[in-house]
Amino acid sequence: MVVAEHELAAKVGLQVMARGGNAVDAAAAASLVVGITNPSSCGIGGGGFMLIYMARQNEIYALDYRERAPATASPELYIRDGKPIDDRTRTGPLAVAVPGEIYGLNKAIHRFGTMKFSDVAAPAIAIARDGFPCGKHLADEIKRNQADLARDPELKKVFLHADGSPRTEGETIVEADLAHTLQTFNNRPVSNYYHGPVSRVMVDYLKPLGGLISTADLDDYTSVWRQPVHHSYRGYDVYSMPPPSSGGVTLLESLAALSSGNMAGLGLDSPAYLARLIEILRQGFVDRAVFGDPAFVDVPVGMLLSPEHIAQMREQAFGHHGKRPAAQAHDHGTSHLCVVDADGNVVSLTTTINTPFGAKIMVPKLGIILNNEMDDFGLAPGVPNVYGLKGSNPNAIEPGKRPVSSMMPTIVFRNHKPVLAIGGSGGPTIISGTLQVALAILDSHLSPERAVALPRIHEQASPDTVLVEAKMPKATVAALAKMGYNTRIVPALGAVDVIEITPQLLIGAFDPRKGGGAVGY
Repeated sequence: MVVAEHELAAKVGLQVMARGGNAVDAAAAASLVVGITNPSSCGIGGGGFMLIYMARQNEIYALDYRERAPATASPELYIRDGKPIDDRTRTGPLAVAVPGEIYGLNKAIHRFGTMKFSDVAAPAIAIARDGFPCGKHLADEIKRNQADLARDPELKKVFLHADGSPRTEGETIVEADLAHTLQTFNNRPVSNYYHGPVSRVMVDYLKPLGGLISTADLDDYTSVWRQPVHHSYRGYDVYSMPPPSSGGVTLLESLAALSSGNMAGLGLDSPAYLARLIEILRQGFVDRAVFGDPAFVDVPVGMLLSPEHIAQMREQAFGHHGKRPAAQAHDHGTSHLCVVDADGNVVSLTTTINTPFGAKIMVPKLGIILNNEMDDFGLAPGVPNVYGLKGSNPNAIEPGKRPVSSMMPTIVFRNHKPVLAIGGSGGPTIISGTLQVALAILDSHLSPERAVALPRIHEQASPDTVLVEAKMPKATVAALAKMGYNTRIVPALGAVDVIEITPQLLIGAFDPRKGGGAVGY
């Protein structure tokens, strides 16, 4: 089974397995396709995280192919007198960090896949070359970002009509330059992207615009195998992504703090249930201040997941001593997918270019949309990024550093067997969304489809606002307000994809908030 944020990506992943590929091959193929069909969310100009369970080895592996800051990057380029300089971390050449997507996908295929890169990439090449019908999510993002797309000639050429009007749902979109770029990779994608023609074209284009990425930055890039973080929850073993992901540890902290109580007994999505989630999430996001790239910062993961800290977190949350600290940007960027193959291998993968259409730059001749991951660094203590998350010193900009991310591909086990692959997209709402869907499945035994469709809340310590989806019953929202919570109604909060793994069958669900596909045999 494959669940992805676009039906074509899910179908391609399944086709790859039908041709003899395994879960890793399928995940890589689906990731390449979703980068074409949902190009506002992800693509080969970005990066991601992958959690892999290989059944024969009975081992779990975490692959970090997060973007890195260029060697000449420094906070002074983005901040003056303690304030951000215009939009430098979010739009334009200074916003771009060194991409990791192709390096990571190739490394995963090389270590655990059964197919050649060219075979894995072939479906994506065909879709980009021949065109695909624009989905609702992409059409909405094109319309929402129409002005920015119009300012970049290459983005305008692909996503807008000649008169500047946005392409709409159902129209055929062709990404010919990207198809050609992927075709040139053949079976040497890293050589071509990081050490060859692609790197030279990218740098030659960005440098006159003031971009920081050099051929040396691309030449020095590498992805990193990391040890997954782990904690138990009411008879389950939960594995997730370690730093520079903050999401994995925050999820585990939250589950650990909630494990001593009977959440289901409070009534799923009752005011009491949601209040408990709000207080725990607040404490988890307060802890985000200590996260950074583990190559630069000693992140105290052991302390954060220790019984002493979990007890303190629980006391802070339920004793109402936590800080009520401020405006939340809604994110449609990032994409998640899950794969399970016939041998029991499992992949949970999250990939991103950060906010919609990344830095709003498409490199001519390459068709690559570049990320704006420099905004995921903390510019200075107290300076928020686009998601309202405030900067901290451990996540300060440094050359070669990877920014903290909320992405957190996760796999849950029971009795040493995988039972759930889960993750999401939507900036910091990944954490709250994944937590709520996991609890609904593990505790309340809802089907993945019902669990994903439930209305959700989000709390991230700063701002002092609980975001509540419009589908939440009005009586519940009123009860939360009566408890003293400052609530704000929003249309939707991120997207969560999941596969439940049972001895008899696989049950997958994509999030209707963003669309997608869940296919299997």
